Amino acid sequence: MTTAPTETAAARGGAAVPLSRNRAYNILWSSQLMSELAMEVAAVAVPLLILARHGSPLQLGLASSALAAAHMVAVVPAGMIADRWDRRALMLGCQLLRVLGMASLAGALLLDRYAFWHVLLVVVLEGLLGSVFDPAEHAALPQVVPPDQLSTAVARNAARPYVATLVGPGVAGFLFSALPLGPFLANAVMFALSSVALCFLRLPRGRAGTAAGAGTPDADAADGTGEADGTDGADGAGEPAGRDIAAGFRWVLGQPVIRTTMAWMMVTNLVFSALLIVLLAMSGEDRVGPGELGLTMACFGAGGLLGGLFAARLHAVARPPVILLGFTWTAALGAALMAVVPTGLPQGALLAVMAFFAPLANTTVLTYQLTVTPDALRGRMSGVAGFCSGGAGVAGPALGGALTGLVGGGTAAVLLCAGCLVLVALAATASPTLRRFPAPGPRAS
Repeated sequence: MTTAPTETAAARGGAAVPLSRNRAYNILWSSQLMSELAMEVAAVAVPLLILARHGSPLQLGLASSALAAAHMVAVVPAGMIADRWDRRALMLGCQLLRVLGMASLAGALLLDRYAFWHVLLVVVLEGLLGSVFDPAEHAALPQVVPPDQLSTAVARNAARPYVATLVGPGVAGFLFSALPLGPFLANAVMFALSSVALCFLRLPRGRAGTAAGAGTPDADAADGTGEADGTDGADGAGEPAGRDIAAGFRWVLGQPVIRTTMAWMMVTNLVFSALLIVLLAMSGEDRVGPGELGLTMACFGAGGLLGGLFAARLHAVARPPVILLGFTWTAALGAALMAVVPTGLPQGALLAVMAFFAPLANTTVLTYQLTVTPDALRGRMSGVAGFCSGGAGVAGPALGGALTGLVGGGTAAVLLCAGCLVLVALAATASPTLRRFPAPGPRAS
């Protein structure tokens, strides 16, 4: 296959530029950071708005469920769309529509025309557009980063959500307390800035995006300049959408390493999401103060951010099986210790340790996935992965709440989660695929 502009330069004898000076990569990174930061702001601002307008717990639940449902419904078709259509145009269109959604909510609050149906509509729109944006952004990454820098780029991307987690909730609370429309106006501005940045993004032309090429390595035929003007339109538009989606599922299920790691990550995320809810329930039982509880959750973000900063270096020196199995057993041990340490900051410290190794594991898995997946299928592979992780994120909190209620206390529920993670670790250790997880090699030409 031919390559993105940076890779094409290397093939001609020129050295690829460092990521810090890779214009296209920095545009992708910053545009997604704006999206993730806005989502974290909205995750706090929407509940605050509903409660401030005397909304019911039912309305809170409906808003949360609507976001999750929109994501789950859209993420797999969105992967197909990312393989069929110009990815830059998709990302730009999503951000512009997000600007309109958030600006409409801010305008309604300014005019004192709040309506719950309007909030629900904006939440659903955000879920749909986020599901379309993410696979396009993931699939575009190998187009702008050469193979020898891909793991570093993925590691830096892995640190990005933790930046949003640390900054977003505090910004939302401060802006909402000053002016209720503030968080939504700020989100509209962030999406607008992301849109402006994407206007300057250039991706290679000639992506293979048809279902006919789904089972073969992509062509990625770039033109002489290695840049596109973003007007190449749809790829494979004549093929039925259902066939394209089915081709993506067949390809993922036909890859033993990708299939196994997706199942492993889905189960791990399911149990970990449940564990977070159980820890919150334990903190409530022990009457942990809001300030300490906030710091406890901040430890998770801080650990993940620190892990993201070191992920590239650790990925370069550690073997992939050591990384994946080490993360699995660390998570199991950390969960077991949470049952015996005091609630609050001691549990937060354990969360930080667990979160530190998560970006490293994600970097290992995602680098392999992006390296071996043909460009014509990267969007669909990302969509399937997003469906699996999204399903775990939706079911995990419900599982955590059910466990806490069924076993009659947080400590017993934590031990159950720890036991599940031990089973996951044992299964991972017994899996030949994970024990021999391959280091990604150069992509086929």
